[in-house]
Amino acid sequence: MTEPRMDWESAYRQDVAPPWSIGHPQPALAELIAAGRVRSEVLDAGCGHAELSLELARQGYRVVGLDFSPTAVAAATAAAAERGLTSATFAQADVADFGGYDGRFSTIMDSGLFHSLPVDRRSDYLRCIARAAASGAALFILSFGSEIGGDAAQRGPRGVTEDEFRDAVSAHWVVDDVHPALLYGNATAITEGADVSDMARFVDGQHMKMPGFLLSAHKAA
Repeated sequence: MTEPRMDWESAYRQDVAPPWSIGHPQPALAELIAAGRVRSEVLDAGCGHAELSLELARQGYRVVGLDFSPTAVAAATAAAAERGLTSATFAQADVADFGGYDGRFSTIMDSGLFHSLPVDRRSDYLRCIARAAASGAALFILSFGSEIGGDAAQRGPRGVTEDEFRDAVSAHWVVDDVHPALLYGNATAITEGADVSDMARFVDGQHMKMPGFLLSAHKAA
């Protein structure tokens, strides 16, 4: 199994939630759900604490959440059980190298995973989720823009330009749209020693509001 460069287990074992665990789905993705853009069965790629998966399940969608971190998967599973959400299931997986779901998902959602992957693993990831997608499936990726993060050697996230984003995804999917979007994070995580110093300039009150892009694509028939 390919290991990510970031230590995801440490991030989820901290007493304070990691910056990206905001207690609800990212607003840009919640808007897609409200607009009826999502169809079951849904893959939540890099689900983390899985508030996106849990909200989808609350609204009646069938959803599978995959994540590198067993700790995150255990927390998501416990939250689903506590809320009585039986249509959401979770599993530990390398999202750039997993199997067992070929042609299964009608919608794939990525709430900030793409920019967290090592650059040299992004193509593998896009190919892998394409294999898991049904014909005509929709893909939605919310990613940091190039204002966030550093170079490919860093352990933290590396944002993308619009052209870079479009080019990477179009190698495996049919890109329909890329437009600016905000990603929200917990500003309080900065004071707990999280490695997000470069993001601090985007803090607004209790949240980080970071510039990025929402990409929409589909799998060709």
